[in-house]
Amino acid sequence: MQLNLKKNERLDDLQFNNLMLVQNIDLYAFTSDAVVLANFLKIKRGETAVEIGIGSGVISILATQKTNVKEIFAFEVQKELYDLAIKNVELNKINNITVYNDDIRNFKNNIIPESIDVVFSNPPYKKTSYQNVNKSKAIARHEQYLPLSDLCLTTSKILRYGGRAYFVYDADRACEMIAELKKNNLEPKKMFFTQNGRGKVILFLVEAVKGGKPGVKVYPNLITNDLNGKYLSTVKNYRLKKKSFSV
Repeated sequence: MQLNLKKNERLDDLQFNNLMLVQNIDLYAFTSDAVVLANFLKIKRGETAVEIGIGSGVISILATQKTNVKEIFAFEVQKELYDLAIKNVELNKINNITVYNDDIRNFKNNIIPESIDVVFSNPPYKKTSYQNVNKSKAIARHEQYLPLSDLCLTTSKILRYGGRAYFVYDADRACEMIAELKKNNLEPKKMFFTQNGRGKVILFLVEAVKGGKPGVKVYPNLITNDLNGKYLSTVKNYRLKKKSFSV
């Protein structure tokens, strides 16, 4: 396709399989959260998936190349980001992502309940009452636009029995996330934290199985930056190591 960049748009190289991504600096732009989650996903051949909050499309687009997913149904409540996701899907000639400009809580308008194999999301997880001056960024970052309770309840309604959910969340709120997952019959099975080069724990990533048996593997922390704050290139291809701690 012929690419026409609008004002305040830029073209980024995802450094994987020649994938490119258009981002708008006035809207929410993806960070290392998205890359780590994309590498954490496990989607088997023939499985279908739902992304909650596709944003510019980076996680779903990477998932089509890094997994054997059959089809991804992605939801984005913000019209500008929805349009951007469509542009990026077309730019990369991806034919197995369908994007809906709708709130995930209205999922029944587009997909059958309890029919999906995998749900994944980098949801808004800031609980503070502070509101970013930029409304687009505020919606993407602040939980009031998609409460944790609604995220987990809706995920459980979407997934088939035995289906898997993958989330990245604020490390400080890991206990809240686990409690909500278990409340909605989503049993945590794998988890790990990320930390910066100075040892501060930042993010929490979890895989949960609908109707799964109790028991979780806790993997070593993933260091995402060096001491100077520079992003480590090894993160883009990170995979969980076999070494873990069973709880």
